[in-house]
Amino acid sequence: MEGDGGMAGVAKLRDFVRGMTRLAEAEAAEERWVAEGGALLGRLVAADDWLPEDYAVPGPNYRQYLLHCDPLERFCVVSFVWGPGQRTPVHDHLVWGLVGMLRGSEISTPYLPGSPMQAGEKEVLTPGQVVAVSPRLGDLHVVENAFADRASISIHCYGGNIGAILRHTYDPATGAQKRFISGYTNTAVPNLWDRSLELRPA
Repeated sequence: MEGDGGMAGVAKLRDFVRGMTRLAEAEAAEERWVAEGGALLGRLVAADDWLPEDYAVPGPNYRQYLLHCDPLERFCVVSFVWGPGQRTPVHDHLVWGLVGMLRGSEISTPYLPGSPMQAGEKEVLTPGQVVAVSPRLGDLHVVENAFADRASISIHCYGGNIGAILRHTYDPATGAQKRFISGYTNTAVPNLWDRSLELRPA
């Protein structure tokens, strides 16, 4: 089922943001972000009925839609939309990250530094599953849509404003780094805070 972007959907995303904000206010360590934040993300991606359609549109390259960024940039929530066959280069994150599969399927291939870099075992993510990345857990990988004929969507949460973090792509043959800042596809984020329809008398 595809997200309808309606009030029920916005409420689910708002509840997730509130839960992650509580972790930020508690100055949670990475292990707690991964454990408790991962559980929150698992609940969010357990049903595919909440993502507004404007943030689910594929393009000629994979798209990174910002859904929310904490005002102090302690975390952000992003919808990654993978068109058929699309993939990333080898890249890092430099902060902790959580990836929850919402729609379709993606493949993550970890890499170890070196010249050449060594590819690890592929991991296939299916709807409802959540995995974590970080410099401590393993931070280098390639991500690709598992399907050549349809889009896939994953929801990511990072320990910072990922679109504004100076990161690196890597040449797997040589290990050479190239700096990049990903930015975001969208210029507006979902309105999580207009609760007027919920509060009006029936």
